[in-house]
Amino acid sequence: MSITRRTLLVGAGAGAVGLLLSACTPEPQPAPTRTRTPMPRPTAPEAVPAPAGWLRSTWATDPYSHGSTSYLPAGADPTERQRLAEPVLDRLFFAGEATDSDHPGTLVGAVDDARRAALALISASDDTERLAIVGAGAAGVIAARMLADAGHEVTLFEAREHIGGRIRSIADDEQWPIPPQLGAWLLSEADLASLDGRLVDLGDRSLALDTATTWNAEGETEGLDGAPIAQAVEKAQAQASDAAITDALAANGADLDDPALSASLAWMAAMTGADPSRASSWYPPHFPGDGVHGMIGDLDAYLGDQLEGVKVATASPVARIAYDDRGVSLRLGTGEALSYDRVIVTAPLGVLQKQGIEFAPALPFSHRGAIAALASGFIETAWMRFDEAFWTTEATIWHVAGGDALIRTWLNLQPFTGEPVLVGLVGGADAERFAELSERDATAAARASLAFFAAPADDEG
Repeated sequence: MSITRRTLLVGAGAGAVGLLLSACTPEPQPAPTRTRTPMPRPTAPEAVPAPAGWLRSTWATDPYSHGSTSYLPAGADPTERQRLAEPVLDRLFFAGEATDSDHPGTLVGAVDDARRAALALISASDDTERLAIVGAGAAGVIAARMLADAGHEVTLFEAREHIGGRIRSIADDEQWPIPPQLGAWLLSEADLASLDGRLVDLGDRSLALDTATTWNAEGETEGLDGAPIAQAVEKAQAQASDAAITDALAANGADLDDPALSASLAWMAAMTGADPSRASSWYPPHFPGDGVHGMIGDLDAYLGDQLEGVKVATASPVARIAYDDRGVSLRLGTGEALSYDRVIVTAPLGVLQKQGIEFAPALPFSHRGAIAALASGFIETAWMRFDEAFWTTEATIWHVAGGDALIRTWLNLQPFTGEPVLVGLVGGADAERFAELSERDATAAARASLAFFAAPADDEG
């Protein structure tokens, strides 16, 4: 349930009984058929028409995220995640994908690490203590569910007006055949299998995007190849010092201007958020396979269902966390202060790096060092719906090789939805650039990135 800030303050000293969380998941309902969007026709034909529907993410510039994920830059190692995950005085606990060493930078990592932090807090506390969680993304929701199921009173604080964190579904049956997903929704085969049983059976709530094509100005060309990256990383790992992936490639004789290599690096960045010019070659991000799975449905609503019986305060950014060996005080952005016995912090790495939350006293040196050593990754998504398809390929994953396209990976959802819907993915430094564009410039950049796929299907009269 949601509560107002006034209700939260009135109930803060009275205590409440933690209720069991609901585990039910609503079945997806078929979307109604939409009428075509009236659009003025251009005076001259364009290679890629203006979209009838348009949505995009801007996680890189969002003050409550400052990024989409985390990765290890050259010179850092996985122990940084372990240091950040250490409790502080058994009062502050950190959780999320940035503190998970087994599945870092993924939704699976966020879920697993939330479980770890919740169990550690339960072990350190008794059932009379008042607990809070900062951040209502996947990690915050899972942690809240575990604490409430264990009989604890728990309050979940979320800076935004909605829960979900870096999971964001837009339910709009009139504009879209399925809810556009602007956050974490793409999974590898292994991640999909891992989430089944952790959250819910995702078998009928996912799309298999497993046919890929690569295009340049001349048309369809050879597919992407991660072998040059793998070879460069293997040789770099035998060197005396860590190097960024692009430096390792150059040292191995690779041509960084090669269109196929650039497209391969863009694919890796779009799936992991890592910037190849910064990412560690000793601990590199995983190079994605030829296929991915996309979760569908209203993921925000699913997460909300898991919070039945938990006090949730949305539009309540936590600006300051004061702590000592007696407890924790949270000061909200509006100045109100609330006291708790223990707190789990699931704020994104980017927020911690930008000091979006003040800690008093400052966090231990090991935690501050870990926050500085890790890197924030960037992934942005653009959804485009067209009145008619301008492409001929039925492949579900498109890669752009060559040219100066800002978005080099596209997902074709028409085979699943029956409607011309494309999803653009951009990662790393290009994602930062994309997030900073105005809506008009972002739309233009997306259309320009699709130019290779708009060639006439038959040039012969």
